[in-house]
Amino acid sequence: MDFSRLQASSKIGDDWVYPQPPLRASGWLDVEDDSARAPRHRIYWEEYGDATGEPVMFLHGGPGGACSPAMARFCDPARYRIILFDQRGCGKSEPNVAAAGPAAALARNTTADLIADIERLRDHLGITGAMHVFGGSWGSTLAMAYAIDFPAHCASLILRGIFLGAPEDLLYLYQGNAATWHADPFGLTAPGAYIHYPDEWRALLEILTVDERRDVMASYKAIFDMVPATAAETERQRAAALAWSVWEGVISNMIPEPGDAGKFAEADFALCFAQIEAHYFANALFLPPDHLLGHADILASIPVHIVHGRFDQVCPLTQASRLVAALAAAGARPASFVVTNAGHSAMERDNALALTAIMDGLPPLAARSG
Repeated sequence: MDFSRLQASSKIGDDWVYPQPPLRASGWLDVEDDSARAPRHRIYWEEYGDATGEPVMFLHGGPGGACSPAMARFCDPARYRIILFDQRGCGKSEPNVAAAGPAAALARNTTADLIADIERLRDHLGITGAMHVFGGSWGSTLAMAYAIDFPAHCASLILRGIFLGAPEDLLYLYQGNAATWHADPFGLTAPGAYIHYPDEWRALLEILTVDERRDVMASYKAIFDMVPATAAETERQRAAALAWSVWEGVISNMIPEPGDAGKFAEADFALCFAQIEAHYFANALFLPPDHLLGHADILASIPVHIVHGRFDQVCPLTQASRLVAALAAAGARPASFVVTNAGHSAMERDNALALTAIMDGLPPLAARSG
């Protein structure tokens, strides 16, 4: 029997408010000085929309997720100047993990480096005033970290799928019942995304031995850090990157597409995505403990708009709730807080439409500054 029609996609599909705008400008920007060891990082950027419009700096997820032109569709191209860029090590930025290897692409690749890159890109593009900063998942983390350092440069924060990156957040996503999975694969021994995606969880864990499953993130990081000496080790490393990438790609959707993980199943994307994520997660996102919520007073001075899927299993809704509570304690609730009937991905229909509605409803920057 064919049950395929029972599972309608939750993705935005043809329901976008705005058509795909044409690429207006693009280029690479060298973001390191001459004293940096070669190869030096340069980031790839693109611009869409009105060249004289309100600037929107788009921060992609991952880390390591790279940008795609569709990310410009959340904004009215007649109003906004939309800037996309690939963060260090991924997408078209150079050196790239897949092309140059992790030793080159992960060197000088920290949150502080990414924040400095945003500032360099602002200067390069001639943005002198406040801009809208739009980030989802890891992009929300980076947006908040940037705003803490440069609040005067942020007219508003538009955040989707809040990721605070606390240890419990990562354990929910990557550890779950892994330590006991070999004995009881369906045992609900700890909270985790595995509860909702048991088949995908199996694919993630089967890469590892029983002992390695005691600490899934550390074990995957060890595989990624390995310098393969044999064809078998090379294949295991590539299989691990693919398993890590597909796990997150599939569970980002409330209704996964059977057999279609999209870019997350592409070998080069998976190598960048998995190795950059593992690099950041192994280093506590290169942020001090409680850095984001500990500076809620700074974030509360900026209009913060939040969209979060109720069924998000990559970044459960409690992360947005913690941020909202911290902002309220600092004296300012979010300018908007929309909980959608969606999962994690920005390309889920309800998330995309909510983000577009927020962008349409923002007060013009001229009105705010005047």
